[in-house]
Amino acid sequence: MELRDRVPESLRQNVLILKVDELFRWAHANSIWPLSSGLACCAIEMMSTATARFDLSRFGYEVFRPCPRQADLLIVAGTLTYKMADPIVRLYEEMPEPKYVIAMGSCAIAGGPFADSYSVVEGIDEVLPVDVYIPGCPPRPEALIDGMLKLREKIMHPERVAAERAKWAERKKAKEAKA
Repeated sequence: MELRDRVPESLRQNVLILKVDELFRWAHANSIWPLSSGLACCAIEMMSTATARFDLSRFGYEVFRPCPRQADLLIVAGTLTYKMADPIVRLYEEMPEPKYVIAMGSCAIAGGPFADSYSVVEGIDEVLPVDVYIPGCPPRPEALIDGMLKLREKIMHPERVAAERAKWAERKKAKEAKA
């Protein structure tokens, strides 16, 4: 006999039965706190998602945190240079678990038009595991909202994130072995 069958017929429309882990995942997926860190022009689009026109707060994501210890999402918005790579990694490491990364814009994803430069990292996934990629130059605020909704789905299914991060760690280890 399942637990659902033990609930009286008159209460079945009013009772919700689920695992505590599912409840916590649902709460976390609907209250992501991004770290306010912008590297280039994509940061303007990131900031505009919190304005009244695009209203990121309707999804529960409006609290852009100034401190990495209070955030669970790092949005890398813009061109990442080798000089800024170490501070970004430090911010990521200071964030509490579980933590997520969104690469916003073609510069963050693959270096953008500056990929041939000696000082530009050819994608944030060279230094950090990325959960969601948002292409564009710069991507519109609607694209960031869509990316955050995709991240919500990943949070609801943590096994996907774990598998992707394991693949990223293997690629990074293989790259370090070559060097």
